[in-house]
Amino acid sequence: MKHSVFVILLVSLCGTFFFGLSTALGGDLPPLSIDRAIDTALENNPMIDIAVSQVAAAENRMGQARSAHLPQVDLNGSFNRTTNPMWAFGTKLNQGTIEQSDFAPDQLNNPDPINNFGADLSLGWTVYNGGQIGIGKAQAMLGKEVAALGLARARQQVIAQTATAYAGLLMTGKNQTVVAQALATARTGLEMVQSRFDAGLSIKSDLLRAKVRIAKLKQQKAMAQSHVETAWANLNATMGTIENNRYTLVSSLEVKDAPDNALPTWIDTALHHRPELKQIQLQHQIAQKAVKKARGAHLPSVNLIGKYEINTENFNESSDNYMIGAGVRINLFSGFRYTAKESEARSQLAAAKARQYQATLGIRVETESAFQQANSAFMSIDVSRAAISQAEEALRIICNRYKNGLVTIISLLDTEVALQQARTSHFNRLHDYKVAMIRLLLAAGTIDRQISNLL
Repeated sequence: MKHSVFVILLVSLCGTFFFGLSTALGGDLPPLSIDRAIDTALENNPMIDIAVSQVAAAENRMGQARSAHLPQVDLNGSFNRTTNPMWAFGTKLNQGTIEQSDFAPDQLNNPDPINNFGADLSLGWTVYNGGQIGIGKAQAMLGKEVAALGLARARQQVIAQTATAYAGLLMTGKNQTVVAQALATARTGLEMVQSRFDAGLSIKSDLLRAKVRIAKLKQQKAMAQSHVETAWANLNATMGTIENNRYTLVSSLEVKDAPDNALPTWIDTALHHRPELKQIQLQHQIAQKAVKKARGAHLPSVNLIGKYEINTENFNESSDNYMIGAGVRINLFSGFRYTAKESEARSQLAAAKARQYQATLGIRVETESAFQQANSAFMSIDVSRAAISQAEEALRIICNRYKNGLVTIISLLDTEVALQQARTSHFNRLHDYKVAMIRLLLAAGTIDRQISNLL
């Protein structure tokens, strides 16, 4: 009968605690599932904004590359005043104001100051430069794909960060509950010790030990609350919200299934889905094109040029002229600059190839590490769950034995601590499994499609 009363008291205390915790954390805000938390993070997290800006920058670089195919048109204006004999005579020619008197030696050698307002419309068009323009455009297009893959990876990382923060908050809440349960158990135990002390069946040191136990649990309760507050701040920051909001969490820390698929399948998935590996492959292609672009600098370039010009001294009258032409440029010797540039591009190509191999090795190790951690964490969950049942039974037995004076207060307190540690360890194992699975899905590059099944 006494044991039943103890259980009823413990359940009542825990129910009161859970109601208070839900009210304090949930408030009037809508429930927060892992999907809603991720959607909020993808909308507000600065990492996404940075990646989106990089995609926009890559698109603008494509526009710059395309512009090289088009004519370049400039409008220029100028003003000058001169007494330089050659410039003064040429200025009059451009203005169309030459007279017979301008050919007098004194006038030619000592011209009066002359003003000129000039405007010209110039055109330059590179028709061919060894294929460098086309290669530059292709590089820019590949660069845009690299930026888009960067955005995809940023989304995956934000999802992983949000899920990890969410799981961390669930764990701190569970640990807070464990401390509350331990405190309720310790208070019930104190009542039992107090009753024995009042009856002269135990010494005062037993009573003091029980009170010290409660004091330590109160400290742990305050620490657990601070961990919850920190976890809330972390989750809100990951979601990109300035306000430190409190929600009712609806996703669970409980584990349903072990990691599916074998390790080779996970590794193969990672090598086919990781955006970073695809980025490096594209960067290798960009480096290949850089070699071709550097080689094109040795080839001739052909340019069309044109200019329309207007000159006037005082805007009363003016004269215009035009010029059109074409130019061919062939570099005969550049001090080995172009050769060195091509060698540099080949070195960058070799480095890109090495980075691709390095990334492949790194992804393999990262995936296997996450897979092994997830498996070991999952296997430890059943062990920790069984430990809770054993610790609860041990506490029941020790409580009965203490009531009958068969064990000391130390045995009772040690058993209470063991139960608290078993419960804490169990929730930590659940959290470790969730985090390991988040890492595994992130390593495999499939977290955006599978995270909802995890939490």
